[in-house]
Amino acid sequence: MGKAGIGKNDELVKSRQRVADHGEVFTPSWMVDAMIDLVKDEAERIDSRFLEPACGSGNFLLPVLKRKFSIVKSRYRLSKFELRHHALAALMSIYGIELLADNVAECRGRLQTEFLSFIGVAPGDDWALAGETVLQANIVQGDALSLMNAFGEPITFPEWGYLGKGNFQRRDFKFEKLTERSSIEGTLFEMLDEEDFFRPIKTYSAMTVQEISK
Repeated sequence: MGKAGIGKNDELVKSRQRVADHGEVFTPSWMVDAMIDLVKDEAERIDSRFLEPACGSGNFLLPVLKRKFSIVKSRYRLSKFELRHHALAALMSIYGIELLADNVAECRGRLQTEFLSFIGVAPGDDWALAGETVLQANIVQGDALSLMNAFGEPITFPEWGYLGKGNFQRRDFKFEKLTERSSIEGTLFEMLDEEDFFRPIKTYSAMTVQEISK
């Protein structure tokens, strides 16, 4: 997918220099919607994980998040507790890698703004801080081809899960290992326990929103 931007359909580049240096070309919104429609069922599952390896400022990730939020609202609108926790779970399912720092910051900001607007809280609230923690971990500045982050270290991603009753689980994996998972699907290796191959580099105890926000 091409890198995503925030402009209108006719605003497809920030500068010619960025195009020359980084191949940065924005994807128009009509094309984004058409491409997401190709995986409509997955885009409308709260817990389905989406990774954009050249996420730009979030033109693919933001509409996916909005679709997930629409499902959260339809299912949990009668319970603020469940709506907020499942909205955070939806945010936890969104991942991105981006070369340019300004795009990373903008992508995180747009996703956070959408999250706070949906659950109805202000910046500084525990929910807002938890969202920031998630996005700091899920939206990474780095190179999806080299699998390295901006500091020259292997890219890692958290695998989040909502356990119910306000508790979340987190396990961190190297991105390299996650890409290997797809390489064994459909082979004899898939008959083995995935823990034999995909061991997390760190596993956290169950956490509440307040604990994630710290």
